Parts: sequence; structure tokens; C-alpha cells
Amino acid sequence: MPELPEVETVANGVDARVRGQRIERVWTSGKPQTFKSSEEEIAATLTGARIERVRRVGKTIVMDLARGSGREADSSAALRNDSQKSKDDDTRHLRDAVGAQFLVHLGMTGRLLVSQAEVALPLHTHAVLSLGDGREVRFVDPRRFGRLSVVTEAGGYAGPGAEPTTISVEDFSGLFKGRKLAIKAALLNQSILHGVGNIYADESLFRAGIRPRKQAGKLTKAELARLHSSLQTVLAHAIKLGGSSVSDYVDADGIRGFFQLEHKVYGRAGESCHDCGAGLKKIVVGGRTTVYCPACQR
Repeated sequence: MPELPEVETVANGVDARVRGQRIERVWTSGKPQTFKSSEEEIAATLTGARIERVRRVGKTIVMDLARGSGREADSSAALRNDSQKSKDDDTRHLRDAVGAQFLVHLGMTGRLLVSQAEVALPLHTHAVLSLGDGREVRFVDPRRFGRLSVVTEAGGYAGPGAEPTTISVEDFSGLFKGRKLAIKAALLNQSILHGVGNIYADESLFRAGIRPRKQAGKLTKAELARLHSSLQTVLAHAIKLGGSSVSDYVDADGIRGFFQLEHKVYGRAGESCHDCGAGLKKIVVGGRTTVYCPACQR
């Protein structure tokens, strides 16, 4: 499943390509399991909206939407002044400009691609947003574990937990105070810290020198500081390299990431540790396969 760096890479790539574009038409496949909001609600919310930006919240891609364009807003303001109907027009303008959001969770095999309309649709395409410049944003998901939905409530989507790339070391340490969970399981708990998955939990724990089964609430201040630093460093470097392509993951152009070439432990059970030469061990923590170095992690 794509984790924070992969989702960030896709969101940044789509944002660079479609920000400011208007969605002219929406097509959805009608396949079960894919849609958390109804297809009718998705189409009604997206059609005619302008894409303000595309960003990541946790493991979810959030497309912020607005009604009207900057030029239309300026024209509306002039019309309000000329007609002296400012209150009524202001109310209507604010209602029309209220932001909505299109949420895309990639699941196990989901892809969000930007393509020219004449390019044949890939198999397992479940949504197509036709843009004003003739291009399309396509959601492709062979296994249909991904989810599409819209949010129209004030405040929008904030995600289930704290944001790991910006959280302070003090707030990070506070997340684990008194918790009896193994630290690996705590890192994967999206209600505590959203966005971190199996790859980056293993890699961060290795670089911090912490065993994955250690109880989160018993980590020392120094250990938590090391983990905070290693997690932020690993995530930033993985984003820079376009994420880890260990399965189906590709970016908005269909290009694979490169961080898998720098994995220290993930997926390397039974191999030698790059740092000390000891054999890497595989265990299960919180139901997830976990790889660590018994010599480097204590």
C-alpha cells in the first residue's frame, strides 16, 4: 500500500499538472467498493469546479475545489457595486465559492494519473475527470481497495492523526506517553500518527536503533528524540526520491520511485545488515511483518 512519501509524490505531481484547471465532466465506473460517496454526489460536486490545489493529508490525496474563477469573482464584485445589491450577491458568491474536496485513497493498487484524452484508458479505470484543457485525471485500481469520496462540510478533511513531517519533537514524544503498544504498532496506528506505514516504520526504527517490540510508553526521551529525527529524515528523503516502488506504485506520470534502493531493513529478512553485518530478523508486530537488526537495534 502506498505510504506517506508515495502519496505525497503523487499529490505533488498531480498538483503541478492540473492546479487551476476546471473539471468539465466526470465519469465513474459503477464498480462496487470503490466509492465511499455516491457516484451521483461525486459527479455533482466535481463537475464545473476549479481545482485549487492537490495535496496529501495522511495517506489520502485531497483535491481542494472551488466554484467560479478569479475573473468571474472580479466580475461579480463589480456587478455587486454597480447594482447596489451587495448583501444578496455577497451571500450568493460565498455560497458558490464554498470549497469542497475530492478525496482519493489509493488502497493497495490505486493510481492517480494525468493523461491526454486520446490515450487509451487503462484497464480497471474507475473514475475520469475531464479537464478544460482536454486532459484527464484518471483513477485506476485493479484490486478496488482504493476509495473515492467528496467532502463538503466546513473545515474539510483533516486526517485521523498527527502529521509526522511537521510535528515537533515535544508533541511527537507526547503521542506515546503511557501507551502499552509496541512502538512499531504505535507508529502504524493512523489515529496517533497518520501517513506512516510498514516500510517507513521499519526504516525509521532501524536508523533510530530501537527494537520494534519495545513498549512505546517506556521509550526514553533520548530514544523518542532519535525516532522523531530518523522518521522525519527518512520521510523527507523518500519524498525526494519519489517514494518506494516495491509493488504497483507509480507517480502521476506512471514513473516508479527509487527509495527502495536505499532500504536498510524492509524486505531484507535473512540478509546481512548493511551497517554491522549481522543477519536481519523477521518477526510479526501488530499483525505486520517486521524486519530489524538484532545488533543495531536494542
